[in-house]
Amino acid sequence: MKRILIIGALGQLGSEIALECRRRYGIGNVVLSDIRSDVNRALIEEGPFHVLDARDGKRIDEIVRTHRIDTIYHLAALLSVRAEQDPLEAWNLNINGLITVLEVARERSCAVFVPSSIGAFGPTTPKKFTPQDTIQRPTSIYGVTKVTGELLCDYYHHRWDVDTRGIRFPGIISSLTPPGGGTTDYAVEIYYEAIRNQHYTCFLRGDTYLDMIYMPDAVEAAIQIMEADPGRLRHRNAFNIAAMSFCPEEQAAYIRTHIPNFTISYAIDPVRQAIADSWPDYMEDYAARVEWDFRPHYTLASMTEDMIRKIGEREGA
Repeated sequence: MKRILIIGALGQLGSEIALECRRRYGIGNVVLSDIRSDVNRALIEEGPFHVLDARDGKRIDEIVRTHRIDTIYHLAALLSVRAEQDPLEAWNLNINGLITVLEVARERSCAVFVPSSIGAFGPTTPKKFTPQDTIQRPTSIYGVTKVTGELLCDYYHHRWDVDTRGIRFPGIISSLTPPGGGTTDYAVEIYYEAIRNQHYTCFLRGDTYLDMIYMPDAVEAAIQIMEADPGRLRHRNAFNIAAMSFCPEEQAAYIRTHIPNFTISYAIDPVRQAIADSWPDYMEDYAARVEWDFRPHYTLASMTEDMIRKIGEREGA
């Protein structure tokens, strides 16, 4: 990677990939874009930025040519909960946006990173040690778009040799950026509420296990896979990655080691609970570890310590 375009650069994952890419490759070599420009002004004003709709192929092509882009991070999407509220818009953005980017990449010989998700699995997928290659019959529109995206990336690679690469992200937990409308948002919200109110009301059952990853490990994985030797990538797209798996009760217990008076209660959201119940408890990620050396650094304990320290410093706690 030498010159990078990040589409959806102001979202939870995009903003932190943007910061790290600019640190590694230089501010002028990392072009950011998003459909909005009313948040994160410091990041926008730091270097090249374009207001961009991910479905606007002509504009993407113009930016790629102007900045001599060789790598695209395509991160614009509606997440699980918001997608269920507007399935047609979810398909429009998540699939039409993706195929627009893939067409530009085909014509301009760009590598493309496309994130998938644990949402690409469904209730008939094995829930424990979910294999890299397994049954994928999701029951949410978000999951349907993720499976479709995985297949489109495979198709563009096999049909036109586009250098597509991707990861099935678990829930991503960040100390810097707020969650963006996903089923795993509780795992971020709980830290803020623990510091502010010593209590959190969770929208999932206390025994709901899901895979999670701390943002520094997620960002490192997204960059690492794009730097990997293509000759080692047998799967190439949609690699399972797993850092930790826990339920809300376990997360609350770790928070109590820092905030002893913290309490948790439950007000179950049936929509989000149904989505969570259709996802794996934890994935097997042998392929990612063998093919491009994925190695997460954070555990639930070390992430909790870091989250509470960083949020506490900002909140003045």
